[in-house]
Amino acid sequence: MSNENQNEHKDEIFSTAVKAGKRTYFLDVKTTKGNDHFITITESKKVQSDGKEFFQKHKIFLYKEDFDKFSEGLLETIEVAKRLQNNSFQQDENSTSIDIRFEDL
Repeated sequence: MSNENQNEHKDEIFSTAVKAGKRTYFLDVKTTKGNDHFITITESKKVQSDGKEFFQKHKIFLYKEDFDKFSEGLLETIEVAKRLQNNSFQQDENSTSIDIRFEDL
């Protein structure tokens, strides 16, 4: 194993895989050289093109200063999706909705 590969695995503290249908989500806790922690979320999906199979991957880096806000937003979004699935969604008076366009970022 080369030094580069050894260093690549050295910064990984925790890893778990979540299989969900055709997709697999990899959730990894990693550390920087400065001993700060961050999370990577990778979606891997098997796709076929021209008779060949390959994995398409998308990765998100989540930094420690964003953990709490990301967690709150994710949990709120999951709860809304579950209520919608059950056809019992009612807009909370305290809940706010923000229309974010990636072009504006």
